[in-house]
Amino acid sequence: MGDEEVMSASGDAAAAAARYAPHPYVGGRTAALRALAAWRMRWPGAPRVIVVTGSPGSGRSRLVAGFLMLCDPDHRKRLPLDDLDPATVPPDLPAPAVPNPRGRAAAQVLRLLADHLGPAAGRPADVFSELAALEEPLTVVVPDVDLAGPVRAAGEPARLVREVLAPLAAAPAVHLLTDVPREFAAELADALPRGQAQVIDLDAPEWADPEGLVLHAETALTPEAGAPRLPFTTDPDARRALAEALARRADGSRLTVHLAVRSLCAHPDGFDPTDEAQLPADPGDALDLHARRLGADPQTLRQLLAPLAFAEGDGLPVGLWRPLADAVTGRDMEGGMGRLLAEGMPLAAPFVETVELPADGATVGEAAADASGDAPRTLIRLPHAALAAEIRSGIPDPRGAQTRIAMALLEAVPGQDWSRADPYVRDRIAAHTLEAGLLPQLLTDPGLFTHADPVALHTAVAAVPLDQLGAPARTYLRTAPLLARPGTPAALRAALLETAFVEDGLLPYAEALHGLGLELPWRTLWSVPLTGVVSVTAGTLPAPAAGTDEPATADGTAPTAPDGARPVAVLAVPAGPALLHDLLRPGYVDADPAHVRRLSEDERAASPYGFDLDADSLRVYARESGDVMTTVVSDSPLHATDLSPEGVLLVATERGVTARRLLAPAPTPAPAPTPATEPATITTV
Repeated sequence: MGDEEVMSASGDAAAAAARYAPHPYVGGRTAALRALAAWRMRWPGAPRVIVVTGSPGSGRSRLVAGFLMLCDPDHRKRLPLDDLDPATVPPDLPAPAVPNPRGRAAAQVLRLLADHLGPAAGRPADVFSELAALEEPLTVVVPDVDLAGPVRAAGEPARLVREVLAPLAAAPAVHLLTDVPREFAAELADALPRGQAQVIDLDAPEWADPEGLVLHAETALTPEAGAPRLPFTTDPDARRALAEALARRADGSRLTVHLAVRSLCAHPDGFDPTDEAQLPADPGDALDLHARRLGADPQTLRQLLAPLAFAEGDGLPVGLWRPLADAVTGRDMEGGMGRLLAEGMPLAAPFVETVELPADGATVGEAAADASGDAPRTLIRLPHAALAAEIRSGIPDPRGAQTRIAMALLEAVPGQDWSRADPYVRDRIAAHTLEAGLLPQLLTDPGLFTHADPVALHTAVAAVPLDQLGAPARTYLRTAPLLARPGTPAALRAALLETAFVEDGLLPYAEALHGLGLELPWRTLWSVPLTGVVSVTAGTLPAPAAGTDEPATADGTAPTAPDGARPVAVLAVPAGPALLHDLLRPGYVDADPAHVRRLSEDERAASPYGFDLDADSLRVYARESGDVMTTVVSDSPLHATDLSPEGVLLVATERGVTARRLLAPAPTPAPAPTPATEPATITTV
């Protein structure tokens, strides 16, 4: 197949459409499907990278989803492949990698790619170097880039394009297919050498598919597709005429046709199929025509749908629709909006869909909060982001509306206890306050930091200029990547935050985390910003001889054990003498490190605790059973660690040294032999 045949998007495609059955999901787009099949088969002259774009509602997501059906070995078995144009059907190959960015941050998409590549990729940061070294081609499809990110206002699609897709496209072994908003298409394709990339703009004449849009409308109007039995749905000629009029009026917008058909099928009364003035030209027109046909004010319908247009993520819990409708309008809608909601939403029904989620609402990041029950949650949402954008564009003061929404969500938190808040309120309030310009004021609650989905909250906080954030928010910002690690429960998130607050000198915030009712695995006793520490050792200073002064800490106190010995930490640095720090409280100790008695090997073996570590995490286990008691992760490499028999964990990183007292109970240790007094030796871990 030559270059011209691969790239053809006009006469050949039209002829193929006439001879073969349309794709059952796409319903057309033969020219684009042929180009995608040539890309998948890697025909000579086919581009290595294809970027699908088009106006919102043009059907680019549907096209890519339909093509993926042809690429999935299991789904192919359910398609009538023999009836389709052979040039649109790629060979039966292993399924491509499809890291779905919907609701995910760019870093999460990169992690999905790392998981696909397997252990060879190592960390997500190593993905691109691994891809650059590939010898065999790798096929990657990234759909729905416009839906990337857990927070709409944070600009995650742009970050995904620049931080993930552009490096992917630049890897010579990667064959990439993606669909992106038009503003990113040229940026992505123009960065590659000539001939390696192709942009398929579904609004351009060579890729437009007016006949396919007619077929889409005609199929949707059939009783078999759920349409009511009416003259213009049961009579083939009338149905065809209406489908042609809908497609002509919509000017290529599949979303407009979709909304129009849903409106007509839900409420056909008063509709004249021969009057094109009753057919919408765009999604906003579909809303207004529907409201007028039902005798309602179009603005009322838009106000009713406004909470769904402002909703984040997968949709809005049904119970929040009414209070947020009141919030958007700025008044109690008991007599208007409340009545419409109570009567079953006949006005809004064609523009609303439901989605079932697990009870915990864990749809944002892998580290969402713990499940709270078995019953699924039902969310409601608009059928397309372009419809939401249309409704938001008609709100005269969107920032004010978001402010009122945020206040309503705060009022919905029972007793201001974030652990009891609805998952939508807990995980999405930051996105609403971000758009309201109020997020910095929200970022003072350790309970929110602990219980909110860390991916969503981190994304929102990172979108605020750093100079606008208070100290607690800056601490959260640097700690959030640790909180978002897969499988991190709320108690461990609280513990990691507690240590970070101690490191940053925010002790009241650290203490507040112990009042949340969670079983934290440790309490951070102190932290010193001492860099370059190569080893830490827990030991004791013997009791001073009678008549001598007892070494004191920096604050003048001298805490000791019952036998008079003082628990201390020996901090060794490459240059200069080791430093002594009190083990149990803040403050250096003025004493000679040579006098510190270290633990013998027998004493260590008798300790109830043990630990092992790698570059950025440390696991503490019960020595007798081997059960892991807790895991400590760090945002900087671990340089040295030690663990006293009493359960005080010393950790030295590039940031400094911390001491944590373990709070989890450990088995009673075996009796230790009488220790011998030895001078301290410092061993690098």
